[in-house]
Amino acid sequence: MAEITTFFWDIGGVILSNGWDEQQRADVLTRFGVDLNVYEPLHHKANTLWERGKMTLDAYLNETLFYAPQKFTREEIWAAMEAESKLITPEWYGLVAGLRATGKYKIASLNNESRELNEYRLTKFNLRENFGFVICSAHVGMMKPEPGIYRLALDVAQSVPEQTLFIDDKQQNIDAAAAFGIKGIRFTSVNALMDDLARLGVHG
Repeated sequence: MAEITTFFWDIGGVILSNGWDEQQRADVLTRFGVDLNVYEPLHHKANTLWERGKMTLDAYLNETLFYAPQKFTREEIWAAMEAESKLITPEWYGLVAGLRATGKYKIASLNNESRELNEYRLTKFNLRENFGFVICSAHVGMMKPEPGIYRLALDVAQSVPEQTLFIDDKQQNIDAAAAFGIKGIRFTSVNALMDDLARLGVHG
């Protein structure tokens, strides 16, 4: 078994709650009196560009909400969107600190997210200091499970696939990485993750 040298971590659904998923959108926008039947098709059209870095937050809000007068402001809706982000795996910090302390591993993020939400979440939850580098869909113009984002991740890390481990909560993303020979763990719980890491010979 090839020794793991590089970790790629998803953020939403693994470390933090998702940034702006369907349930979060429903919770927030219902409070603001937004008709979800109107909003959701607009979101799906605009989000394809927003999470690839091809649309700014202001443009996204223009396309989905502020094409007409609203009873709330951009600042209010953005604050509500930010507030949806929660830490769901506090144990992650200790785990990554242990891995980093060995000096054996490269630690990076590999996630789908808009530039604005990614920046907010990296800062709010002190993620930058735990990652050697960050690969976000909005920075590279590609999203998981598109093949190109995994090739780019390997190139940036200068890591060979069989020594690379990708942790994500979505099986389709794990499968897409596996097509490049990247080892994958689907995140379900910290205990299960620790068991999987031990089986791969990874110890912090």
